[in-house]
Amino acid sequence: SFPPGVLTLCRQVPAWGTAARQPPSLPLTPCRAFSNNRIQVELDESSGVATMKFKSPPVNSLSLDFLTEFCISLEKLENDRACRGVIFTSAVPKIFSSGLDITEMCGKSTEHYSEFWRAVQEMWLRVYGSNMVTVAAINGSSPAGGCLVALSCDYRIMVNNPKFSIGLNEAQLGIVAPFWFKDTFVNTVGHRVAECSLQLGSLHPAPKAHELGLVDELVPEEKLQEKAVAVMAQWLALPDHARQLTKSMMRKAVLDRLVANREEDVQNFVNFVSKESIQKSLRMYMEMLKKKKS
Repeated sequence: SFPPGVLTLCRQVPAWGTAARQPPSLPLTPCRAFSNNRIQVELDESSGVATMKFKSPPVNSLSLDFLTEFCISLEKLENDRACRGVIFTSAVPKIFSSGLDITEMCGKSTEHYSEFWRAVQEMWLRVYGSNMVTVAAINGSSPAGGCLVALSCDYRIMVNNPKFSIGLNEAQLGIVAPFWFKDTFVNTVGHRVAECSLQLGSLHPAPKAHELGLVDELVPEEKLQEKAVAVMAQWLALPDHARQLTKSMMRKAVLDRLVANREEDVQNFVNFVSKESIQKSLRMYMEMLKKKKS
């Protein structure tokens, strides 16, 4: 499922064909890597673990192109028998993902809004319903849709830095988190915390996020990848079928709810985001971001 020319070996071996010439005392760990414009993936075949890095500067915003590449990359891993788990992290310093790309929701056609929202739905359905073990290694701030990506994983580890925050802050932008964002959030932190956080559009600093159960662990930045690999090994020590069936049992009702109402959800989004009052809020937010940059 990987295009030619992207297969490499760990220990900096130049190509598969050189493997036979390596001394027997140096065991090779086969790794497969593929990369596109916004997503970089490396699969370690010895452990069955892939690392998917978001590399869409400046803030890994979830644009239509990003979401398309994300879903294609995840599908490749799902279809690869060598892959049993995936670690999501960022190649951009200080940011995991800033969430949905505001430019995709402002000043575009209703057809574009529909296409964009279907891509957001597809991303969530694939991650939340994945048969693989999914670990979020959150190495920066993760508001809104970035928080949703992390929430959709089986386990969340975040860098212990109070400057990094995470949460569904849609209310601050004048928009409403849809029911499946809400359901995922409630299932993670409980109804009361979710209710307050969603209404206030709260972004929680890493220590508070851990206290609320929004993330499972905090670690120093230099230990993040090591911890993610250790957690993954713990989850993969169990038989896949038992874990997968249990995950499906826990998540099926939430997934089915969106699947059954997918087109209605698209129409609700399009109708909402097309309102002039919402467009005005989004334009104001974009202007505020421009002023911050300058």
